[in-house]
Amino acid sequence: MSGRRVVDRGSFGRNANLPNALTLLRILLVPVFAWLLLADGGDDTSLRWWAAVVFVVAAATDRLDGWLARRQGSVTTFGIVADPIADKALTGAGFVGLSLLGILPWWVTAVVLVREVGVTVLRAVVIRHTVVPASRGGKLKTVLQTVALALLVAPLPELLRYAGWAVMVAAVVVTVVTGVQYAVAILGAARRHRAEVRTRAREAAERRRR
Repeated sequence: MSGRRVVDRGSFGRNANLPNALTLLRILLVPVFAWLLLADGGDDTSLRWWAAVVFVVAAATDRLDGWLARRQGSVTTFGIVADPIADKALTGAGFVGLSLLGILPWWVTAVVLVREVGVTVLRAVVIRHTVVPASRGGKLKTVLQTVALALLVAPLPELLRYAGWAVMVAAVVVTVVTGVQYAVAILGAARRHRAEVRTRAREAAERRRR
């Protein structure tokens, strides 16, 4: 978080700012998007278009709130916790919704969700002593998932749907590859931390013996 000032005054009211409001809006849009996507079994073309519009608007708030937070030079505890939750809730709703409609195979949704949950859990385990920042691959994964979901949610002509499937294939590949990379980086950081702790413990014991 170089160049940022973390603002944590102990209450959401005092943490309220425009980036956090956009994050909260994204969370609130998730059930709206899911309802529009699944209503009438996904057969209502107008509702599917509205679902696509809501999804794109919600995804855009992710870029906007991050840009605003960087411009203001500060982040809040609420934003740190809620922003990734909002992102994963939105894309997760898209994957699960498309699988419920029979558009997307369940194995694709399972692979993506297992990757997202797994990386989140690993980060939570090591967050006290190390932080693994988002990589370029991780950011590319998010972009590919967002574009693929938007193309498959919208009731587009068949040719454009093929484009959506092409992007989805790329998204799944990048999702798996970056998931493995994150796991290796996180576990490596955890091992290094344990080694440092053991080294400091040995040095402290040696000083006491002297």
